[in-house]
Amino acid sequence: MFYETAAGCQTSFFPFSLYPPIHDRKSWEALDEDWKRETVKLGEHYLHFSYPYLSATDFLDFTRTGNRVRYEDKLFPKRQALGALVLAECVENKGRFTDDIVNGIFAICDESAWQLPAHNSYVRDTPQLPLPDAENPVLDLFAAETGSVLGCTYYLLKTTLEQISPFIAKRMMRELSDRIFMPYLNCHFWWMGGSGELTNNWTVWCTQNVLHAVFLTDTDETLRRNVFLKACQSVDYFLENYGDDGCCDEGASYYRHAGLCLFNTTDFLNAVTSNAFRHLYQNSKIRNIASYILNVHVKDKYYVNFADCSPVAGRAGVREFLFAEKTENRDMAAFAAADYMAGLPDSLTLPNENNLYYRLQNGFAAKEIKAASTDETAAIVYPDMYYPSAGLFIARDDRLLLAVKAGDNADSHNHNDTGSFTVYKDGRPFFIDVGVESYTKKTFSPQRYEIWTMQSAYHNLPTINGYMQQDGEAYSAQNVCSRFSDTVCEISMDIARAYPQECGVSSYQRTASLIKGQEILIRDSFTPAKDNVILSFMTYEKPVCEKSPDGFLFHIGSLGTMRLTGGKTPAIEEIPISDARLKTAWEHEIYRIRVTASEPEIEIHIL
Repeated sequence: MFYETAAGCQTSFFPFSLYPPIHDRKSWEALDEDWKRETVKLGEHYLHFSYPYLSATDFLDFTRTGNRVRYEDKLFPKRQALGALVLAECVENKGRFTDDIVNGIFAICDESAWQLPAHNSYVRDTPQLPLPDAENPVLDLFAAETGSVLGCTYYLLKTTLEQISPFIAKRMMRELSDRIFMPYLNCHFWWMGGSGELTNNWTVWCTQNVLHAVFLTDTDETLRRNVFLKACQSVDYFLENYGDDGCCDEGASYYRHAGLCLFNTTDFLNAVTSNAFRHLYQNSKIRNIASYILNVHVKDKYYVNFADCSPVAGRAGVREFLFAEKTENRDMAAFAAADYMAGLPDSLTLPNENNLYYRLQNGFAAKEIKAASTDETAAIVYPDMYYPSAGLFIARDDRLLLAVKAGDNADSHNHNDTGSFTVYKDGRPFFIDVGVESYTKKTFSPQRYEIWTMQSAYHNLPTINGYMQQDGEAYSAQNVCSRFSDTVCEISMDIARAYPQECGVSSYQRTASLIKGQEILIRDSFTPAKDNVILSFMTYEKPVCEKSPDGFLFHIGSLGTMRLTGGKTPAIEEIPISDARLKTAWEHEIYRIRVTASEPEIEIHIL
């Protein structure tokens, strides 16, 4: 698809139309006044910024302790500061920010490595090396993104920087050549894709940023052509591993690095080829990829989440809006514009964003997305749907949303969650998927499933004879069937094969139904009947249990009630939330309800 278009593209890459550099004062002065004001304000925050020094022992810390956050907390603010200062100078054009910009450029160029310690290996899923080899750079997500940051800086401010010294641009070009251009063309990293190789969000995320680094700087036609062709081939490999239904099996937060990076890659390729790739926005798979983020949105800040995705996956904004426009998705454009406005003022300047290109994009789309947010001519339509590529089922009415995960336990960023469900009532979390704690060395290691958030016992699933689900493609839902009507939306499956054979259950049938305007009904039945089955239910609001004539009632805070029949010996466990990443979604403790099955058939009514 992309490579075929690229191979037939004979146009020169010089010149091409993109966002204007600093000397185009008319364009910069015409930008949204709020965006300009907040951009200068953010730049002022970083005046005289002390760029953190990244020492060898900082890099070693990951190997020694497994902690990756401490290094990232030094590396990321440097990129955020430089981007803020660059845009502030572009808005103001008085030279007030240039010294700090030059300091930022050299601070980044002086780093021994641009890759994260957690990514410091040359072969996928192999142990990380304790220190970087400066002569053999690893081109990971954040090395590529650093290339983009410096490429954008070069493009926007080259004339300003040359007035200070020609050696600034020269230093940037040397580092970009050594760390981005040459490794990209001369080495094969797994994310580039190839015959039979699995790709994920890394593929388009890295590819997008390499294109920025190459095309926004003074590179020659031959280099550009070679990178262009290789990049398009990688995008095709990425799309090969994506379902035709457009489902991001890594979740809503990773859509921002998968679907949206696909959009930005396509958009950038159009910019450098006079719209040679424009026809691809009509492709059904790309349209489906675009609309995924709308389909998994619940309400306000919440999203349907499984695997490593958080239920609070970040506000939609300019990139979602532009992707919706290009794929002619009116509902998604309205959703993105409304979410952008809900995220003000941060959605204006993206203060915590490393990627300077995204922030630049924000500035030049601010007026358009603000104008779109005032259009209230039509309500957003959220469809009921089933994504077969990942086994994701979503159904909703005016009060309730039911999401169920079928599929298998081999998704990218997988949790052992086949058959689990989440429920929202009036846009608030009723039964939850916890998400994932801050990434450590253990997160992406053979010990991954020792982490509690990855385990099926901490999802809305049964534990059978003491056995939890296991990871891998073989551990999957069978006989999955979904149906949709105006009154009932339902999915059924047998999840016995998601458990090891030793669990002793030959069949475990789960059926989840949204009876519109009434309730959600979960029905479980299993054989043989003698097995010890303990069901777990995860909640955000504190549950209170009371006995009823035919079972138990669980009052979930003030949200509503779960009525359960076929169970005994209920227990409620409080789980404190102390991890910083989990705290972004859950502001207080969460709860696990455990109920032992007393019958081979269990019914759960959610009201």
